[in-house]
Amino acid sequence: MAKVFCSLLLLGSTVMTATACPKYCVCQNLSESLGTLCPSKGLLFVPHEIDRRTVELRLGGNYIIRITQQDFVNMTSLVDLTLSRNTISSIQPFSFVDLETLRSLHLDSNRLTELGPDALRGLVNLQHLILNNNQLGHISKESFDDLLLTLEDLDLSYNNLQSVPWEAIRKMLSLHQLSLDHNLISHISEGTFTDLDKLARLDLTSNRLQKLPPDPIFARSQTTVVLSTPYAPVLSLSFSGNPLHCNCEVLWLRRLKREDDMETCASPPNLKGRYFWYVREEEFVCEPPLITQHTHKLLVLEGQTASLRCKAVGDPMPYIHWVAPDDRLISNSSRATIYENGTLDIMITTSRDYGTFTCIASNAAGESTASIELSIIQLPHLSNGTNRTSQPKSRLSDITSSTKTSKGETKPQPEQVVSVSEVTSVSALVKWVVSKTAPKVKMYQLQYNCSDDEVLIYRMIPLASRAFVVNNLMPGMQYDLCVLAIWDDTATTLTATNIVGCVQFVTRVDYPRCQSLHRQFLGGTMILVIGGVIVATLLVFIVILMVRYKTRLAVRRWDVTTRVPSLAVDRTDGSTHQLKQGQI
Repeated sequence: MAKVFCSLLLLGSTVMTATACPKYCVCQNLSESLGTLCPSKGLLFVPHEIDRRTVELRLGGNYIIRITQQDFVNMTSLVDLTLSRNTISSIQPFSFVDLETLRSLHLDSNRLTELGPDALRGLVNLQHLILNNNQLGHISKESFDDLLLTLEDLDLSYNNLQSVPWEAIRKMLSLHQLSLDHNLISHISEGTFTDLDKLARLDLTSNRLQKLPPDPIFARSQTTVVLSTPYAPVLSLSFSGNPLHCNCEVLWLRRLKREDDMETCASPPNLKGRYFWYVREEEFVCEPPLITQHTHKLLVLEGQTASLRCKAVGDPMPYIHWVAPDDRLISNSSRATIYENGTLDIMITTSRDYGTFTCIASNAAGESTASIELSIIQLPHLSNGTNRTSQPKSRLSDITSSTKTSKGETKPQPEQVVSVSEVTSVSALVKWVVSKTAPKVKMYQLQYNCSDDEVLIYRMIPLASRAFVVNNLMPGMQYDLCVLAIWDDTATTLTATNIVGCVQFVTRVDYPRCQSLHRQFLGGTMILVIGGVIVATLLVFIVILMVRYKTRLAVRRWDVTTRVPSLAVDRTDGSTHQLKQGQI
């Protein structure tokens, strides 16, 4: 009987523990469902005593700071979760991963600044997501991945969003209501709402939109509309409070048949302040592009940066595109950059860049083009294995390779000498001599490459120098090196180059590291030898000292044995009498 009583008592305590209600909360048992209500109780965190079987959980109006991964563990029956009007500033990743049955999540009126990629992970059946009145400035592209097919109501109003993940919204095929009002959105990707056939309400009020992208879905917002599909609802569209730019890009929107709304034009100046729906269609005009400034001709040294400028005006603001001399559309790469102001920068020019570049300015009203001629002063390229240089491929070869006398004959080159000395495995000393009859030189340039490598290496040398140490060479390799003089051609006022001279040399095979090892080895050997001599000398000295010490000890023993009988006199009674000093 006692055992049965104890068992019943233990079972009762277990049941009471399982259905215990958190302090300050109210728990309601409605048939088989359990509701836990904890609104405005001053809670600083989600109570840990909440029954894991609860279906409805209300925690609004508290002071909860963050959502952690342990707050909703094993709440697999939760359907409605309210966290409104708290101070939540962060949600740990995978905090809702066990809430697979959750249908409604209210996180409005908190302090969230961003949604990470895993903040809403696991909400595969969520239908209502309310996030208005936060401080959201960024939403990750992966934030909505688990709720794309089920979400029906998304409220992101009254935040600081400049953009939202439009690709994710495009896939929310079950979406009925989308609230994006009172944000900082300035652009909507074209085609975002095309497939949202169930969308019944779209609120874009009070953003920074100058235009709306053309989309068939907006036709459902007309007062008199014939629906293309029988199940598509009439769209309630609100976009007042935006700085609409009333030009030809929004003419399609003006042609919709709507009731008198409060949308007004913010620009251009002649339409500023006028009601959008009262402006006549013929007043929605655009201005074709006009290129106002552009580079006409540009001359650069091969390997240097070329900046091609092109500026245009128009309404709307034109986009700038560039076409290369080979009719290839230029895009941003490691060698070329196109900036928003229309400037094209070619970081490292080559002979293939020689030709006519085309700047294309385009907008909704048309396009305009301009041509820019880019000329490359090509440097003489070394031919591997020879002392000769390949001829420049550009059309400026007559400028960069020679000068002419008054009679039209080519001036003979002055005597030019280039020598290489002090060649090691990794460096070489280059010296050159220039004749006094040479043109006025601005600076010198060294070109060299390994015989197995076609890439030239350039070194710019000041005018006063006549020698240069080339470092970072490879041991045991043959190099071709040329010294060039860069000078001003007074006849053409252009920068030209002349070859001072070329030379070949081979670096040594032995590595400095090996030499240092040899030196270290020899030095170590000498140290060992000297140390051995010193140790041997010490040993000999110690032996000599020991021999002398043993010799003196033997002499003292012999002396004692010879003098002791004279120091003692035996008495007649058998005792020994010690003599005093002076009695011997």
